[in-house]
Amino acid sequence: MAVTGAGLEGIIAAESEICFIDGDAGILSYQGFDIHTLAENATFEEVIFLLWNGRLPNQTKLDGLKKSLVAERPIPEEVTKFLGSVPKSSPMDVLRTAVSMLSLYDPLAKDSSTEANVHKAEKLMAQTATIVTTFDRLRKGLDIIQGDPTLSLAGNFLYTLTGKKPDDVMEHTFDVALTLHADHELNASTFAARVTAATLSDIYSSVTSAIGALKGPLHGGANEDVIKLLLEAGGKADQAVANVQGKLDKKVKIPGFGHRVYHTEDPRATHLRVASEELGRRTGHLDLYEASSAVEKLVKGSKGLNANVDFYSASTYYSLGIPIDLFTPIFAVSRMSGWTAHVLEQYRNNRLIRPRADYKGKPVGQLWVPIEVR
Repeated sequence: MAVTGAGLEGIIAAESEICFIDGDAGILSYQGFDIHTLAENATFEEVIFLLWNGRLPNQTKLDGLKKSLVAERPIPEEVTKFLGSVPKSSPMDVLRTAVSMLSLYDPLAKDSSTEANVHKAEKLMAQTATIVTTFDRLRKGLDIIQGDPTLSLAGNFLYTLTGKKPDDVMEHTFDVALTLHADHELNASTFAARVTAATLSDIYSSVTSAIGALKGPLHGGANEDVIKLLLEAGGKADQAVANVQGKLDKKVKIPGFGHRVYHTEDPRATHLRVASEELGRRTGHLDLYEASSAVEKLVKGSKGLNANVDFYSASTYYSLGIPIDLFTPIFAVSRMSGWTAHVLEQYRNNRLIRPRADYKGKPVGQLWVPIEVR
């Protein structure tokens, strides 16, 4: 029997048509489209359709998807009440529970047909964003803002979060960020979703598994640590470099650097670096970009580590006015497109995922010792 190392590293665990990564060449693609091509040309709604269907939508199909996503934005009243009842809870705990709750109020919850599952994917895609923005408004004692049907998913998220219509640059930047985070092959949360789906459990349970995995600090949350590092330095490049050098001297890991798969620059970081600088100039947070750039040069030069997707997304999200503890939930808002794509793919060609363990315990045949003489 084949034996693997820790963390299933290097093991091919499934066949998939959704996402391809070449960590040595720094390539990431969705359904054959390079991430740079998508970041420069696609809207997030087009990327959602691509991930689910394996092709780009024509105008009619795209308009249909947008219409469905807008129609599915409202969340059940019971979920809204729950969100208002836990204002001091961790946003990821709240998101995990609220997404699971959605199944209780979906009339198609027990319908496992392909058509029903696609409809559920649309609900999850639209309502995850609503959950995050609604929770943030309620915990701050602010009125919930009803969505604007003329806005994209990215634009509507920023509007319902902050109460201000984003300008074109801010909307486009966040739209690109959502595209960059949409999928990443068999990462921990996606694998968790596929394992659950492989039991033929429902799509709500599958993505709830994914959110639970994303909550773990070894998967999500690095960009929260990055922005805290930058803010601790007052956004000053010299101070940030000094602080990071001190951590490096103590052999402390610096968040936002290195990746299990990429051995060169994370292609997603390429676009977020540009976004961080552009938004920094527009919003008065250029100091955060400059501090980030200085830290990147230090870590790259001293440790040979490249910035990953989390490093520049930190200052980008902060410049968009997004609360720090929502950085990881936003990851879920984007990655819901990839999670649901993988769940739908698992359903289409399913086999229960049941690996074996390499037993390292005591030899079989241990003698029983009566309790009175143990």
